[in-house]
Amino acid sequence: MIAYLKGDFSKKTPAVVHVDVQGVGYEVQISLHTYSKIQNLDKGILFTALLIREDAHILYGFFDQAEKDMFLHLIGVSGVGASTARVMLSYMKPEELANAIIHGDTKSLENIKGIGKKSAERLVVELRDKLAKHPVESNNSALKNNTLQQDSLNALTALGINRQQAVKAIEKTLEQYPDLSVEELIKLALRTL
Repeated sequence: MIAYLKGDFSKKTPAVVHVDVQGVGYEVQISLHTYSKIQNLDKGILFTALLIREDAHILYGFFDQAEKDMFLHLIGVSGVGASTARVMLSYMKPEELANAIIHGDTKSLENIKGIGKKSAERLVVELRDKLAKHPVESNNSALKNNTLQQDSLNALTALGINRQQAVKAIEKTLEQYPDLSVEELIKLALRTL
C-alpha cells in the first residue's frame, strides 16, 4: 500500500490533485476538505489510501491522518463506497463526522448528498462504538507537524499503547531530553509508561 506521497502539486482541482514525486506523477482523488488545505500550497504531503477494483486502481489522498482514518472507517460500512465517503468528507470535517456518528445525529448525516435515513442509521450503528473507542484526532494536535514526534507516536500506538498516553509520554520525554532520535525517543517514552 502507498501510505503517503510527498512532492509537488502539479495540478489541483477540488476533486483531483496530481502529485509529482521525483518525476512520477500520481493522480489522487481528494475531498473538498483536503483541497481547501492545499489550494495555496505548491508542494506537500498527502496521506493516501489505494483502492483496487477489478477495473481500476484508485488513489485517494488526505491532508491529515484523521481524514484518512475517517475515510477508512466509512468505506468499511456496508453500502458506503469510496465516492460516498469522499463526498461525506467534503461536507464535514473528520471530527464533525465522528461527533455526529457518536452522538447519533442522523439528521446531520442525512444532509449529505447520497446519504438517506437508512444509510445514516447504518453509519451510526456500525461506527459509533469504533469511533468512541478510537476518537478521531483533530488537526490541532500538538504533534501534527513534527515528524520525529509523529513517527514515535505511530510506533507507540502500533505497539498497542493508548494514543493519549503515548502523546503524554512523548511530551514528557522530550521535556527532559530534547535532542533524541526516533528510536531513543520511543525507548525512553516506553519507560515512562
